[in-house]
Order: sequence, then structure tokens, then C-alpha cells
Amino acid sequence: MSPRPTVVRRAPGKLFVVGEYAVVDPGNPAVLVAVDRYVTVTVSDLPAGVEISSDLGPRARLRWHEGRLGPHDDPATPGVPAGLAHVVSAIETVARLLAERGVQPPSFSLSVESRLHDNGTKYGLGSSGAVTVAAVAAVAAFCGLRLEREARYRLAVLATAEIDPRASCGDLAASTWSGWIAYRAPDRAAVRDLAARHGVHEALRAPWPHFAVRRLPAPAGLSLEVGWSGTPASTTALVSGLDRRAWHGSASHRAFVAATTDCVRACVTALEHQDPHGLLKQIRRARRELARLDDEIGLGIFTPQLTALCDAAEAAGGAAKPSGAGGGDCGIALLDAGAPRDIEHVRERWAAAGVLPLPVRPAAEGNEKQ
Repeated sequence: MSPRPTVVRRAPGKLFVVGEYAVVDPGNPAVLVAVDRYVTVTVSDLPAGVEISSDLGPRARLRWHEGRLGPHDDPATPGVPAGLAHVVSAIETVARLLAERGVQPPSFSLSVESRLHDNGTKYGLGSSGAVTVAAVAAVAAFCGLRLEREARYRLAVLATAEIDPRASCGDLAASTWSGWIAYRAPDRAAVRDLAARHGVHEALRAPWPHFAVRRLPAPAGLSLEVGWSGTPASTTALVSGLDRRAWHGSASHRAFVAATTDCVRACVTALEHQDPHGLLKQIRRARRELARLDDEIGLGIFTPQLTALCDAAEAAGGAAKPSGAGGGDCGIALLDAGAPRDIEHVRERWAAAGVLPLPVRPAAEGNEKQ
């Protein structure tokens, strides 16, 4: 049998614009933007087994055992090397679809190259989501599966839910559709149950409760500026912190979700109507809602660097907030695109406060062939 052609796919990173924390619950909306830093996955033919190399983790030699990947010397032993869980879950999820179609998973070599990190430093641009999306697309294409965009997203959700059932999967949507998007999270428990009961193929075609995604126009007259706080953060840990405080279902939770949902909808309207002033107003409102949550629960969403980032942008007439769960990672600012001196001054203030301006822009495309 002749070797299969090498396949290369990439997916962009993401930033949350509005909707953090509330979006974890199915059906709650958020706005995200994909950024022009990518994870690239290359899949090529291999005589036997599966080899994974990645600048996100160690090299691994694995073998198939009852539909799962395990260590090459003992494939029946569960567990995969740290740092490769999302890649392995993506591969195994595609393999489940192949098995339902009577196809054995092939042997291959898979390599990952990420520009969402810098010398191992995590910026919080959604690397786990991007690598999942890119791996699903590359492995599926290598195996001869022709999948529409939403089917690739759904496979990525099923793969992610095996690792973190509470993940909103907004990063997967941004990495799949790219650009600016409006997103509502599906009920991940329901779709996992659907796949378990009826198979992955059925989960790709059946309606998903609450799920919705659509592209939005980029904001007119505003420049998206991104600053890294200097501290990596764990979204999973911060969301778990809310759960441990019995916040979910409380009056405070309901009030936060209601305010955040209204803010997201107003942001969508502002983007669709090219209303920059209305958008800035809602970004400032989203900052206040996150600060109110932080004051009440004490999660540490706002670090001194993220607070300085926001203050500098607002002093220049813009709007800013943490992007994602906070506690570190990145903040975003929207500033007047026609005032480059003001933008440069904000960047200088960020640098003085220990915030690293990141040269990223919204991504126009994602998950593309190379």
C-alpha cells in the first residue's frame, strides 16, 4: 500500500471579548475573536503505531488498544504523557467515528507547532482549544474523512469534554470559525450522553441543545490591543473555584448571568450596527460586572497588572477588561484606531506596569491547509 499524503492543518488562538464565566452554562452567550497566532498540526504516514511530537509537550510513541492509545511498550496501560491529553483525545475521538464506519485507525506521525506560546511561556490564547481543532481536522483529513466545519467543531467538543466537562468550548468555536463570533455553549453533558448512547456519527448530525454560533463584523474604527499580564492562569481552576464556593445557582449567580447576557447581546448589536461608542460602553460594563464578581467571591480575577491595563486604556478614551477567566493571562483593549499616538501611549503605560503588549490581530481565517 502506498503511503498516505502528508496533511497539514492549522487553527488560530482566541480571546474572549465578553461573556466569561456565564458562558460555562449551556445557552449563555459570549463574543470571542480569533487571533492571528496559530497551532499547526502535521500528520504523515508511519509504518506502525502513533508517534506524537509537540512543542507543547514531550514526544510520545503510542499504540492502539481497544480504541484507545496507550504507551508503545504496554498499550493496555491507561494514561498519556502530560501535555498531550488534548491531542490524544482528538485522535481517539476521530478513531471512534472511523470505528463506527468499520475503518481501523491508521498508523501515523503527528507533530504540533504552536505560536500561542513563546519559549514555553503560556499567554492564555487558547492553545488547548486550537490544538484540538487542528488535530481533529488534520487526523480526519489524513484518514480520508470529509467533514464540514461544524462537524469538526463537534468532534473537538466531544474530545474536550472527555478532559474537562465544564469547558465552555468557546475557544473551539473561535478556532473553527475564526474572525469575530457570537457563541452559545451547547449542553456538553447532553452531547456526551448522545455520543455514548447513539455513537459519534449520530452526535454529528443530531441537534445540539442550546448551541449556536455565527460570525460578526469587526468593530468599525477601533483597534484591538492585547496585553499579557506576565502571569499564566488556569481557567479550569478559576471556574472550579466558583463551584467550590457554591456560587452556582445563587442569587448572585443569577444576577451576574442576567447582567452579562444583556451585555453580550448589546455588544452583538453594537458590532452588527457598527456602533463603536456603544461597543466601548458595553466593554466597560463587562469590566465592572467582572470586578463586582471578583469583589464578592474573591477569585482574584483582577491582578494588579490587569487592573493597570484597564485603567490605561480607559484613560485614553478606550475600554478594556480581562479576557477569559482572568487571574493572569491576557487583557484586551479597544482603542480609537485613528489615534495611533494614544495607542502607543497606552502600550508604554502597559510596559511600565509590567504588561507585555502582544503583536496580535484578529485572524481572518483558521483551520486552513498549509
